[in-house]
Amino acid sequence: MNNSSCPDISFNFTGRFLPPVYILVFIVGLLANGWGLKSLLHNWKKLGNVNVFVLNLGLADILYLLTLPFLVVYYLMENKWIFGEAFCKITRFCFNLNLYGSIGFLTCISVYRYLAIVHPMRVKGRITLTHSVGISVMVWLLVSVQSLPDMFFTKTSVNSTEKCYDTTNKIYVEDYLKYSLGWTLTGFFIPLLIILGCYGHVIVVLCRSNTTDKLLKQRCLKLLCILILLFSVCYIPYHVLKNLNLWSRVLLKQRICRKWSNGVYIARQISRGLVCLNSALNPLVYLHGSEGILFQLRQLLQRARQAVTRFSVSLTQVTLTSHM
Repeated sequence: MNNSSCPDISFNFTGRFLPPVYILVFIVGLLANGWGLKSLLHNWKKLGNVNVFVLNLGLADILYLLTLPFLVVYYLMENKWIFGEAFCKITRFCFNLNLYGSIGFLTCISVYRYLAIVHPMRVKGRITLTHSVGISVMVWLLVSVQSLPDMFFTKTSVNSTEKCYDTTNKIYVEDYLKYSLGWTLTGFFIPLLIILGCYGHVIVVLCRSNTTDKLLKQRCLKLLCILILLFSVCYIPYHVLKNLNLWSRVLLKQRICRKWSNGVYIARQISRGLVCLNSALNPLVYLHGSEGILFQLRQLLQRARQAVTRFSVSLTQVTLTSHM
């Protein structure tokens, strides 16, 4: 297909779609993570060594959430970045730390659950708080090393410094595609295989055992469902469409057009909105970890329903009085 028949790319879709999503995630994410971390610290001793990973998961979420207001301003101003290239790179770096840090800590939680259920006698008393802290530091270091090369790619447009690309401009898109594929393999695909292997074995062990506590089975199944939700909604579409969109940009640079380029671009922007939802969905891990936190949530929801009911009754009474 020649260049004259290239489909128009709906670049304005990003400015319409992402700001409302970012605003919603910012509000819900801050409230959920703030409340979740407060509950986590209150129930620190009850949750065991895995709470260190949950704490780091929450901190990674908050780090990213604090950058969202700047991105909202950027997209509302029709892709005009006014905060400087250095802060643009810092903002994108925080996103990568959150994304791959979340995947890393979810992997650690899964491995700990696997060891506690499948090999309880081997690890009893051998995994301490110090081990969890050391592993957490290692996760942060590995994620930082993986994300650091992204900082050296140009994030602005060719003729202007107003852009703030989440990948890079068209000059370096071929190199970025290679980097992105390797990043996807090490930062996403390998952790996904580890998580699937851990929970696949856990489910087999729990199904074969008749002496396993029913509550333990329920908690494991709940966490598995949470992880399936996170990966299906947030992580898998993002990584697939990110690399597919980069490939489409490489083809366009080579004047090779594909009819699906615009569809891939729009789907890619939707996946960017979905992947940031992980900062609002990760607190579900807090809920899974403690029955006390679940009880607090049920009380909070009950109070909210009562408040809404009282408000509705009051509004009805005022309406009836005004018509009398």
